[in-house]
Amino acid sequence: MKNYNFFAYLNRMKYIERWSLMRSAMKENIMEHSEQVAQLAHMLAVIHNTIYGGNVNVGDVVIYAVYHEASEVITGDLPTPIKYFNADINSAYKNLEEIANKKLIKMLPEVFQAQFEKILITPGPFVEKIVKAADKLAAYIKCIEEIKFGNSEFVKAKKTIFEDLKQMDMLEIDYFLEHFIQGFEKTLDELE
Repeated sequence: MKNYNFFAYLNRMKYIERWSLMRSAMKENIMEHSEQVAQLAHMLAVIHNTIYGGNVNVGDVVIYAVYHEASEVITGDLPTPIKYFNADINSAYKNLEEIANKKLIKMLPEVFQAQFEKILITPGPFVEKIVKAADKLAAYIKCIEEIKFGNSEFVKAKKTIFEDLKQMDMLEIDYFLEHFIQGFEKTLDELE
């Protein structure tokens, strides 16, 4: 009987810390991050379909969000300033992510590989766009939380990420920011 290591690799997502160039009051790993992105992507897809009359497959969005950082169990988490330093580095990193995802897919029984290729490599442009927006929202929320803890290290990042969110020009993001983001600024008692 053959043994497959795909999920054993993914289990290691909990060991890969995010925000490695920033001093964080609260550590975050890519497994936790992926859960939050899945929640946010789900809501953005629901907003898209319910408020703006779209028809994106919410399940496809959530599944892609769950696995969107899978390649990092092989590549590690490359900090955003490095990843986007220039077009050559960004292109090389995207290529590295694809190679890592293909390696992960080979760690599955052949009968499942095509399904996971659709998730990890070819999720579809709008699905990818929604998850990218959710990923940015998660980063913005991280900045809010860190600043709440008195960590000024995230003040500039919060401003930059907010500008990035606005430049995405997505009504779903605007809706989320208008209706949900203020809750992240509150204490537990204030949420009551």
